[in-house]
Amino acid sequence: MNRTPENEDDADDVIPFQPAQSPAEEPEPRAEQEDTEHRAGQDDPEHRVAQDDPELRTGQSGSGPEPSVGLDGPEPGAGPDGSECRAGQGRPGSAAGLDSPEPGVERDGSGTAAGRDEPGPGAEDEVPAGRGQAMRKVGLLSAGLLAGVLAVGLGAIVMLKPYLSPDDFEGTGGGAVTVRIPPGSSAADIGSALADAGVVASVQSFVNVTEDRAMSDRLRPGHYRLRKGMAATAALDLLLAPASRIVRRVTVPEGMRVSEVLTRVAKLSGLPLEELRGVDKDLVGLPEYANGLEGFLFPATYEIEPGDTAVDVLAAMAERFAAAARHVGLEEQAAKVNLTPLQVVTVASMVQAEGGTDEDYPKISRVIYNRLQKGTPLEIDSTVLYAQNRRTLKVTESDTKVNSPYNTYRHKGLPPGPIANPGEKALMAALNPAEGDWHWFVTTDPGHRITKFTNKESEFVRYREELNKNLGTS
Repeated sequence: MNRTPENEDDADDVIPFQPAQSPAEEPEPRAEQEDTEHRAGQDDPEHRVAQDDPELRTGQSGSGPEPSVGLDGPEPGAGPDGSECRAGQGRPGSAAGLDSPEPGVERDGSGTAAGRDEPGPGAEDEVPAGRGQAMRKVGLLSAGLLAGVLAVGLGAIVMLKPYLSPDDFEGTGGGAVTVRIPPGSSAADIGSALADAGVVASVQSFVNVTEDRAMSDRLRPGHYRLRKGMAATAALDLLLAPASRIVRRVTVPEGMRVSEVLTRVAKLSGLPLEELRGVDKDLVGLPEYANGLEGFLFPATYEIEPGDTAVDVLAAMAERFAAAARHVGLEEQAAKVNLTPLQVVTVASMVQAEGGTDEDYPKISRVIYNRLQKGTPLEIDSTVLYAQNRRTLKVTESDTKVNSPYNTYRHKGLPPGPIANPGEKALMAALNPAEGDWHWFVTTDPGHRITKFTNKESEFVRYREELNKNLGTS
């Protein structure tokens, strides 16, 4: 839109009217034009050439005074050569955008384009595009994070599912299967053995049930007869039931001889007797002072499982003896009674074989020590019966004359070794004899386990008659 004369006093809006000059005489307008270029931010060589051309600069080829430069110039938004100017660029030869303000550019009260330094419409179009691109990046990033979180969540669910909701069978299953649980197995170890045998569906199902019921410390090693396809709770119930365990329990009483122990173990365990008799003694784990198995197969109850060998059984008995010997301090206390560890076991075996009650053991031990101290033959009936491999309460005169180092009627001192397998109480009695001066004892009433002690031979003879009467041999 053309200017009106009354607005020409606004210096900021109107370029001063000047007559046309030759190109050589126009240094000032050139500087002004160059300044206009700098203010417009143009670096385009084509625009600079157009600004240096007088005709292009005045819009005429002739000379003479002209109104404000560029008043009749190209249409707003077009360059000097009719091409469209870039956003924010002023046209050559005029104040940037004074006569033809860009659409949307407001003027202040003096007609000056408000915000002349602000970017043009093209620049305004670029800002939202950049923001949109940033928003798209943020959206993609958020979507990626969400996908990552979902993936992690799904992965966690997949990893935790076997623990939170492990596979499990239903019911009590069917089909017999034997599972062995080794000593020292944890609930997870047992669950693994059960899962491998097809008893439970998963290790974790068994572990969870065991922990929920706080039964981990009640699970015992051994062989168990179970069923395939069992619910974890049902499998745990069978493992806790004694009837499910495949084991043979063999009880060895105190005072039995080795020959008797082996026969009993063979009968109750199913192991061949010849296999038990043929065991290499070096494989059993006897103490160094032992001279054989006699006295060292400790009396106790043993559990013999499928697969156990003769060596396994006898080694368990020898190990049990070693535990009892440590408990009573056998090796350390033997010197207190002036005996070797083997001699202590030998005394304990005679104490055990002679019977009576637990209270009688220390007294029997004292009789043996009193006789040893005095140098008198021990005259223990059980020794002559051991020499003959017999068991009887009726010892005859001929029995006392048997030719054997174990015949304590004929030989002074202790026999060569134990004559039976003593228990822990007999071992204690051998190490801790009672106080007394007794030299004789007689079990006058074997049926009621009544034993009498004396230091007088006359009383001993009377006690022997009482025994014979009770046995019906008098």
